Amino acid sequence: MKKLWFIAALLIIGALSSCRQLTIVEENVIRNKAVNSNNIVMNEEGSKIYIANIDVHTVTIYDVKTNAVEAEIEVGKEPRQLTLSPDENVLYVSCMTDNRVDVISINKQKVVDSFETGLGPYGLVTSQDGKWLYVANYRSSTISIINTENGETEKEIEVDDRPRTIAITADGSKLYVPHYLNANISVIDTKSEKVEKVIELHDSPDQSDPKKSQGIANTLEQFVISPDGKTAWVPHLLTNIDTPIHFEETVFPAISVIDLRTDEELVEERKELFEEINVTDTKNETIIVSNPYDLVFSPDGSKVFCVMSGSEDLVIFDLNRGGNATQIMRRINGDNPRGIVISPDGKTLYVHNAMSHDLAVIDTGGNSSYARAKQKGENISLISEDPLTPLERFGKTLFYSANSDEFAIDITGNNWMSCASCHSDGELNGLTLKTPKGPRNVPSNVVTTETGLFMWDGSRDDFTDYILTVQGEMGGMTSLNPEEPLPEDVQYMYDAMFAFLQNPNSFPPPPSPYRQKNGKLTKTALEGKELFEGKGNCLVCHGGSMFTDSVKAVDENGNLTTDNTNFLHDIGTTNPLDQASDGDARAKYTNPRNVNQFDTPTLRGVWATAPYFHDGSAKTIEEAIERHQYEGSPRLTKEEITKIAEYVRSIQ
Repeated sequence: MKKLWFIAALLIIGALSSCRQLTIVEENVIRNKAVNSNNIVMNEEGSKIYIANIDVHTVTIYDVKTNAVEAEIEVGKEPRQLTLSPDENVLYVSCMTDNRVDVISINKQKVVDSFETGLGPYGLVTSQDGKWLYVANYRSSTISIINTENGETEKEIEVDDRPRTIAITADGSKLYVPHYLNANISVIDTKSEKVEKVIELHDSPDQSDPKKSQGIANTLEQFVISPDGKTAWVPHLLTNIDTPIHFEETVFPAISVIDLRTDEELVEERKELFEEINVTDTKNETIIVSNPYDLVFSPDGSKVFCVMSGSEDLVIFDLNRGGNATQIMRRINGDNPRGIVISPDGKTLYVHNAMSHDLAVIDTGGNSSYARAKQKGENISLISEDPLTPLERFGKTLFYSANSDEFAIDITGNNWMSCASCHSDGELNGLTLKTPKGPRNVPSNVVTTETGLFMWDGSRDDFTDYILTVQGEMGGMTSLNPEEPLPEDVQYMYDAMFAFLQNPNSFPPPPSPYRQKNGKLTKTALEGKELFEGKGNCLVCHGGSMFTDSVKAVDENGNLTTDNTNFLHDIGTTNPLDQASDGDARAKYTNPRNVNQFDTPTLRGVWATAPYFHDGSAKTIEEAIERHQYEGSPRLTKEEITKIAEYVRSIQ
């Protein structure tokens, strides 16, 4: 009988263990160096590199010694960043769309477990003993603390908006979490599991010359701690909102430096174009670089290598020569460099190109202050199959590129900016910019090809009309006459970008953190839905599956047309700085707009698109509802506005 009970017990244990493959943590391995989450990581001895292929939904293992891909492992949707366990037996992968972390066994080279997270997991690191996994949830603005032995979330820490990547100090006492758009950095004490401080990056002051670096810090891509642990470097953008949008005056690259002993920004050490980033070409002109994304220190901390994802360059800073840029290696082989690691001996850099899905290899030239980095051999392909069509991939490459030399015609003037310079990571930057028509809030690209007319005043009905933006704001394609049909190869560029935007996986409405965990509406949101569809009279403009009547602005053949102005509205939100327009050359001036005509924006994913209105003057959805003032507008109580706002925040 005892033998039967023993066998039964074994069977029960086996059944339970098959329900979840637990991650084994080696308790005696304690990591003693700082780590930051990234889309590319290298093991301690420099023999393996792991790459998150972002939109291919795979992770690639590259063997440095054999110079070959060892494995490509399928993971959840949109793998954004990776981190290794201290014993380097486990690789954790944030799968942003699937709201989970996949756990890869290095030995088995496959996913052996998955951990549920908050909405939109992005950055992730383990504690120095590997017992805890910290995950930055981009959509729900929380940090999940997950027990790596059982995959259970022990705690969620509420943090500021859009936590992006994450880093941990060498002693494991602090986490640093940059917030993507508002330029704040949360400092979390790992013992108390609380936000102890928020570092606010300073604005760069206005300059008398609008073409000099200045503006509001935003789009924080990384947080990389120096080998000595005293400072961290943060690549980001500066956006000047004080002058009308112009490619040489609006967006600037920058790298901020944080003193980790005081958790304060070292303002005077910020790296800016024309100052600390001021390498000149053969004409003695400053080489323009754009969209700083990732960086790595040399092992001895004497140099910093930064990839510019827009202009596709490598910028080298020499800390032994004042910390300024001393070399710009123009044009990293491949498209859209977003990640970089360095070999333990400091001789070789490996760069992850997110759009061409390959690995570029660069020789650093050594530790000498006068060494010159240079490309080394052919790029290594990282994927077996691209889920995007060639047209979609080309369009996505264009969207993120500021390379003025690569395509049939320059997409921007002198490598200054990409579409993503304002539409951060494809969505928005939360800023309102000056335009000839007045202040304009940067809109999101979520389902943008399915929501009717383009622009806040509905003055464009064809995607090719964006040549006006490329010419007027980005400084590209200026040799073309916008009134004429585009050359075939240039038209192909617009067709490609439209195809990319139209792909339903490109910018889907983000899941709302305001719904219940099962995805259903809360009681308040249900009451708000009833008001939205009834007393609030919201469906008149925000009806249909896209929650906008702009899709009805069609001609007799059912084609979108700017001539149909029946669905432009005046709800009392005109800004005193708004200017009427006589139309544009592309439409042969058949699309004039007055200061009271505005297109209806979609409400899909609107919870993530603050501020609101064409001028960004409404900071919250409640304020936006309150300010709807027009003839016959319903009189709503504060309680009713709160309920409608709760429903609107839940629309996805």
